[in-house]
Amino acid sequence: MIVRKTVFCLGLSQLIIWGISYYLIGGFGELIAADLHWSRDAVYGGFAVALLVMGLASPLAGRAIDRHGGRRMMIVGSLLNAAGCAGLALSYTLPTYYLCWICLGVAMRLTLYDAAFAALARIGGPQARGPMSQITLLGGLASTTFWPIGHVLSEYFGWRGALFVYAGLALATLPLHFAIPNDRYKELPGGEAALDNRPLATTKREILTASALYVLITALTNFLNAGMSAQMIAILAGLGLATATSVWIATLRGVGQSSARLCEILFGQRIHPLTLNLIAAAILPFCFIFGIFSGQMGAAAVAFALFYGIGNGIVTITRGTLPLVLFDHRTYGTYVGKLIAPSFLLSAAAPVVYAVVMDRFGYEATLYFSIVLAVITLIASIALKWGFDGRHRT
Repeated sequence: MIVRKTVFCLGLSQLIIWGISYYLIGGFGELIAADLHWSRDAVYGGFAVALLVMGLASPLAGRAIDRHGGRRMMIVGSLLNAAGCAGLALSYTLPTYYLCWICLGVAMRLTLYDAAFAALARIGGPQARGPMSQITLLGGLASTTFWPIGHVLSEYFGWRGALFVYAGLALATLPLHFAIPNDRYKELPGGEAALDNRPLATTKREILTASALYVLITALTNFLNAGMSAQMIAILAGLGLATATSVWIATLRGVGQSSARLCEILFGQRIHPLTLNLIAAAILPFCFIFGIFSGQMGAAAVAFALFYGIGNGIVTITRGTLPLVLFDHRTYGTYVGKLIAPSFLLSAAAPVVYAVVMDRFGYEATLYFSIVLAVITLIASIALKWGFDGRHRT
């Protein structure tokens, strides 16, 4: 049984951890490059290394959460986040800078959504869908909250001082993670509940097909998320908006994410995760089309950030809930840890790929590139729904 206290503590920790780790580079990347006179590729490459480490650590992290519970692993992640942020603040050389991002990579895998989802699945089994949606409500406001906070802190204390503050906030998540129960869901044998909890993919062929489509969807959406997290502000500024305006418009992404997640919490239980995933995938191509016109119309820039937030906000939820209906929930952490590993490995290249595309082909080219990836995601989502919608239902 997942109590409200657990949901609140995890939700608040997600707000803080996403803000001080994953969205760190989007707020400070340009400042670090200018101050240390490093190339954009080198600076954003640190974030890419962190994502690569997340992918390599993912199977082991998922297995550890299944075995030991989310509390212990997320406490370790809080400490590593603090060490990584403080280390970045003290970095003056590239080797030190990259070492700190390696530390943050492990920390993020142990504290962000995928770890929290696995912890909830361990506690609540198939009943974890609602709590998964609920913890993303606060987490979705991370960019909205921390990009402006980081901007203000860097103006007063510089980017190094701001990162020391971030390290302190990482330590503040320790009590939140201590509050996670270490229980394991126990399913009653037989009965209608057991029938309802049967996975949609049961045969080897079905499991392989569902796994392949899930991997493709999560890999591409994580790649887009990594690219937008690192470069959305830079893209908006490159299209002609003032830097301060770009920061505030980019924060609407968080508003869109949390608004979509609130709607999912209120009404989403009536919508199957396969359908919800398809809705999210259908939104993504259109938001990037709006983005192309951001430099000409302020309303288009707002629509770009807002609708990207909506699509990404929903797909983040379905990344956690789809495995609950597709696969056996009893091995959620271990199996999903393996499936999402490729998404981290691919998204590791996103910050650098986006930086290279921007430098060589322009800011609009990054949005055309994003449209192509979003359309492939939509096709995979259609195939997943077409192949598994309605199976094993009475």
